Amino acid sequence: MKKSFFIAVAILFASSDNRACTNFLVTRGASVDGSVMISYSADSHTLYGELYRFPAARHPSGAQRKITEWDTGKPLGFIPEALETFSVVGNMNEYQVVIGETTFGGRHELTDTAGMIDYGSLIYIALQRSKTAREAIEIMTSLAERYGFCSEGESFSIGDKNEVWIMEMTGKGAGGKGALWVALRIPDGYICAHANQARITAFPKNDPENCLYSEDVIAFAREKGWYNGTDEDFSFSDTYHPVDFHGARFCEVRVWSFFKTFNKDMLSFFDYAKGENPSGRMPLWIKPDRKLLPKDVMNAMRDHLEGTELDMRKDLGAGPHGLPYRWRPLTWKVNGREYCNERAVATQQTGFWFVGQARSWLPDMIGGILWFGVDDAATSPLTPIYSSITRIPPHFAQGNGSMTEYSETSAFWLVNQVANFAYLRYDVMGNDVCRAMHELEDAFLDNIARTDAEALTLYGKNPAKAREYLTGYSNRQAAATFQRWENLSRFLLVKYIDGNIKKEQDGKFMPNRYHTTCAPPEQPGYPEWWLEKIAESTGDKLKVIE
Repeated sequence: MKKSFFIAVAILFASSDNRACTNFLVTRGASVDGSVMISYSADSHTLYGELYRFPAARHPSGAQRKITEWDTGKPLGFIPEALETFSVVGNMNEYQVVIGETTFGGRHELTDTAGMIDYGSLIYIALQRSKTAREAIEIMTSLAERYGFCSEGESFSIGDKNEVWIMEMTGKGAGGKGALWVALRIPDGYICAHANQARITAFPKNDPENCLYSEDVIAFAREKGWYNGTDEDFSFSDTYHPVDFHGARFCEVRVWSFFKTFNKDMLSFFDYAKGENPSGRMPLWIKPDRKLLPKDVMNAMRDHLEGTELDMRKDLGAGPHGLPYRWRPLTWKVNGREYCNERAVATQQTGFWFVGQARSWLPDMIGGILWFGVDDAATSPLTPIYSSITRIPPHFAQGNGSMTEYSETSAFWLVNQVANFAYLRYDVMGNDVCRAMHELEDAFLDNIARTDAEALTLYGKNPAKAREYLTGYSNRQAAATFQRWENLSRFLLVKYIDGNIKKEQDGKFMPNRYHTTCAPPEQPGYPEWWLEKIAESTGDKLKVIE
C-alpha cells in the first residue's frame, strides 16, 4: 500500500520508510481443507480502514467509467465500462477471486506520470470483471498496456478457488505507454509471499499454462542498457528492482519470517533476510513442512520477528514493557552513522487487513470468505465476511468516520483506541488484547461449518435466501466483534488505570475486605535491566542521599 503523501518518485525509490504491506499466498494443496488463501495488510499511515463494496450491475453500451487514483483521489480519466460487472466485497468478488498487492517502487524513471491506470484501479476493475485469476491477469495487463500504468512497481497476489498467481508490474516511464510485467502460477502444494520487494527472478519463456509476461519485458531492458545476457537468464527483479540492504532487511525479512515458520530449512536464509547477503536470495515459493489452517495464516500476519535475534520486544528500543513497535522513521543517524529499526509483518499503521479464503467445494456464493480486520493485525480480530453479501456491516462501512473524523460507531477508531492504549503497557495489556482476539476469532472459525451447512440448505431451495442469510450472518458477526471490543476497551481502562493492575478473581475485579473499593492493586514496576539503564544514564541525579 502506497501512502497518499507519496510525492517524489525518486524519494519513493530511496526511502525505506515508504515500504509497506505484506501478502502471504497459500495454494489448495498447501492448506488443510483444500482452500486457497491470500492475506493482505494495507499498511498506510493515512489509510482509513473500511470495507468497500461494489454491487453487481449491467451498464449500457457506450458507458464510461471514471478512473480515480486510489491513494489520493486524483481524477485520471475515463475508460469504457464493461457491459456487466460483478459484486465485490473488499478485495474479493462473488466468484471467489481475491487480489492483494505490495508496492516495490523499482526504478523511479519507469513511473509513467501520464498514465491513466493506477494499481488500485487495476485491482478493483479486475475484481468487478473477472471470474478467475487468469481472467483478472488478462484484464489488469491489457488495461495497463492500453492506457499506461501510472503507479510505481507493484507485486500482485491474484487467486481464485483453484489457482494462485504472483504478478509483478512496472511502467515504462514518461512517454512509454504500457507496462512491463511477469505473472507466475504458484505450484499446487506450495506457499509464496511478497512484501515490497520484487521477487520474480528468472522465469520460463514457453509455459503459458504457468507463466505469462509482456512481450517486451526483456527487450525493453536491453534497449535501456540494463541487461545484456541471454533471455533464459533474464531476471525481472534483478533488472527492475534489485535487492539491497533495505529490500532485504525491511521487506524480504517478512517473507523469510513467514517461510521459516512452515519450513525449517528456511532458517539458513537468515543472513539474507538481515541484509548481510543480498545476493543469496530465497526461493520465490516453498513447500511447507505441514499444511496450513486459516488460523496459521492469520497468526503469521501478527509476526514481530518473535523467536529470532531481531525480536522487536528484546532490545532497548522496546522500552521497559517489551513494545514490538518503533515509531517512524525506520532509519536514523547517530554521530553520522545510520541505524535502523525492524519492519515486521504486524505494524501499527495498518488501515485494514484480511485473509481471503476461496473454497472450491462450495458454490461461489458460499465458498468465498473475506476474514476482515482493521488496524494492527497483532491487536485486532478478523471477522468472517462472506464475499456474496449485499450489505456491509455498519461498523466497517464507508463513510462511517475518516482519518480526520472520529466516529464512535467505527470499528477502525475503536480498534485503534484499544491498540494505542495497549501500547503503553504492552507486556501485560497485550496479553488481555490477544486473549480476547483469539477467543473471538476461534469462536468464528468453529462456527463456519454450521454456517456453511445452513447456507447450503437454503441455497438448494432458493439461492437468494442463502445470500440474505449470509449477509445477515456476516453483519451479526461484525456487530459481535464491535461489542466485544467495546467491552474490552472499558475493561482495560478499569484494570490498568494510572499504571496500576487491578486483581481479578473468577472474571471479576476483587474488592477490598470491606467491599468499599478495589483490593490493593499490583504495581509491578520496571524490570531490573531497565532500572540499571536509568541509573547508568542519569549518574548521581536520581541517587537517594543517605
